[in-house]
Amino acid sequence: MPPAVIGSIAVLAGLCLGYVARMIIARYQVGGAERQASNIVGSAEEDAKGIRKQADLQVKSEVLKAKDEFEVSTKKKREELSALEERISQRETNLDRKVAMIDKKEHSLDEKVKNVDDKSQLLNVEKKQVEELMAKEQEKLQRVAGMTHDEARQTLLTRMEDEVHSEMGGLIRRLQENAKDRAERDARKIVSLAVERFATSHASEMMISSVALPSDDMKGRIIGRDGRNIRALEAATGVSILIDDTPEAVVLSSFDPIRREIARLALEQLLADGRIHPARIEEVVAKVQENMDETIRLAGEESMYAADVQDVDPELVRKIGRLKFRTSYTQNVLQHSIEVAHLMGLMAGEMNLDVSIAKRIGLFHDIGKALDHEVEGGHAVIGADLLKRSGEKQIVVNAVASHHEEVERESVYAILCSASDTISSSRLGARSATTGIYVKRLEKLESIARDFEGVKKSYAIQAGREVRVVVDPGQLDDSDSMVLARNISKKVEEDLKYPGQIRVTVIRETRCVEYAR
Repeated sequence: MPPAVIGSIAVLAGLCLGYVARMIIARYQVGGAERQASNIVGSAEEDAKGIRKQADLQVKSEVLKAKDEFEVSTKKKREELSALEERISQRETNLDRKVAMIDKKEHSLDEKVKNVDDKSQLLNVEKKQVEELMAKEQEKLQRVAGMTHDEARQTLLTRMEDEVHSEMGGLIRRLQENAKDRAERDARKIVSLAVERFATSHASEMMISSVALPSDDMKGRIIGRDGRNIRALEAATGVSILIDDTPEAVVLSSFDPIRREIARLALEQLLADGRIHPARIEEVVAKVQENMDETIRLAGEESMYAADVQDVDPELVRKIGRLKFRTSYTQNVLQHSIEVAHLMGLMAGEMNLDVSIAKRIGLFHDIGKALDHEVEGGHAVIGADLLKRSGEKQIVVNAVASHHEEVERESVYAILCSASDTISSSRLGARSATTGIYVKRLEKLESIARDFEGVKKSYAIQAGREVRVVVDPGQLDDSDSMVLARNISKKVEEDLKYPGQIRVTVIRETRCVEYAR
């Protein structure tokens, strides 16, 4: 046979043998799987039997447990019912006892009511007998006295009224006299204690201020060449500058505290800066004038702290600060107001009144003087209107308005305000009437000059012997200035009375300024 046929037969025989071998192996594997499955089923049946048995045992155990719990709960309920029945039985017993006691009390009350009725009938009989006896006695008395019952009663009442009125009048007079004596003693005690406890230097203010100099050489620089610096400073501030032999000091004189303060601050700044010439003087004075509002506000805040007054409207603070530069017969108004606040606080404390309200009234009592040159009327009424607009209490407003008796007083604080104001202003050295008249004359002199058209500023200097008038060069020329000086002098002669003579100086100055850039 050819080799290819032999090879094919061999391959075919190999395939047949392989197939037969695979069939034999497959049969063995199937038989093993069946045996394994049979074993698994048998094991599962055994486990199921064990689980069923265990479940039966657990169910029996739960049943027994539930049975025991039910028996315990039932026993407890029975015990509670027994206790409740016992309590109900006790309550019924107590209720029966109470009912028996109530019945017994009702029976006793009925007996008492019966006794009262019997006694009431007996009393009515006796009352009727007494009334009959009294009627008989009254008839006998009327026959003896010759008066009816009403006439006798009226006579007795009239006699008693006369005696009571007489005794009451004497008692009232004695009480009034005792109250008056006691009130005077208490008032003297309160005032003396307040004055004794509040010690302060008097608030009188002179019309000069001094400025310390670092050396006497500065006097020459203040005067300037041919006196141009000192003239420029006097013209810008409206104060008189006195330079004498007093070592290292310059004196500023003016009746107006604000102008004097501006001159003092400006001169101190010029001394610190070292540049003193007319242009610089005018610049510094203008700057100080702009900063006066802040100075006034700080003065108001300091006065609030000094008088222990809080929660004040900012506008009132500024108005109070303006009083620092006001005087009344040489007495500084702000210092006077602080002094009145302390005096009122001390007296209010002695009288068990509200000290804070008293101090508030004392500090505000002269606040109208900050506006009296702007508004018509007395300063007390002006100040009260200002306080009312600022939301102050009515008791404060009335006390301020009535401290000069221009308005009816509504509280004891108004009386304390008047008393404290009088104490502060009447102390020795506090005020000077002649100086006050002098200041008013100087103010009138300046006012006369300002009333003319074209006048910008007017200053009374040299103790009122001279008035300097600064005019607007755009409105008046040199000829008009000469006429103005004459007219002012004539007006002064007509409206004022003064010793000696008053010099009227009209200043007209034109400046042309340009800058090279």
